Amino acid sequence: MEIKILGSGCMNCKKLYANAEAAVGELGVSAQITKVEDFKEITKYGVMRTPAIVINEKVKAFGKISTVEEIKKFIQE
Repeated sequence: MEIKILGSGCMNCKKLYANAEAAVGELGVSAQITKVEDFKEITKYGVMRTPAIVINEKVKAFGKISTVEEIKKFIQE
């Protein structure tokens, strides 16, 4: 599984990254979590507001900090 956190590296992006790590840890799944800070790359996903979370190349949420519980649901979908 591949999880990408899209954003400029701000505090909200860092919090979303930490929530993604916690969700992966709680579920015990194998996942690679990466940060994407290049705005050209971010716009390829059609995301206009960050932070955003992408799982297996599908945008799951943007413009907010998803909670650990929300991310767990995204992973399980």
